[in-house]
Amino acid sequence: MILHFNYEELTALKAGAKAFLSHEEEPGHGRVLAPSEERAQVEALLPRLDGDISLSTLEELRAVETAVVAIVHCLRVEMETTVVTTHAADESAVAAYFDFAHGFTVAHRLAETASEMEALVELVTGSPPTREVARSFRFPD
Repeated sequence: MILHFNYEELTALKAGAKAFLSHEEEPGHGRVLAPSEERAQVEALLPRLDGDISLSTLEELRAVETAVVAIVHCLRVEMETTVVTTHAADESAVAAYFDFAHGFTVAHRLAETASEMEALVELVTGSPPTREVARSFRFPD
């Protein structure tokens, strides 16, 4: 299964991933010794954000979805903060909105794809996908 991105989505997700990772390193964010699942997934996704991504299992898709949801949350916070500190029509607020909106679109597309993949697994196997099935059931490109 290939996850397609347009230029604006890739740009927004890259910026959001970098912001997410930099916010996690700032003092006062309660950084723990072991990285959170979201941090690990965002770190793994960032180098892949240079074009379309091939996902062959439901487990891979869920990992990307976890990262994108974390990025979108960060983009939402940045958008809200920018709107409050500047003005809703300020250029930086509008840019923050579009970054959030592009990331949100990808998150929605991932959720829909995950539902479709889960339904297909259930149709083929006769039961909802378990962790093992999510890891081993392959979807072609």
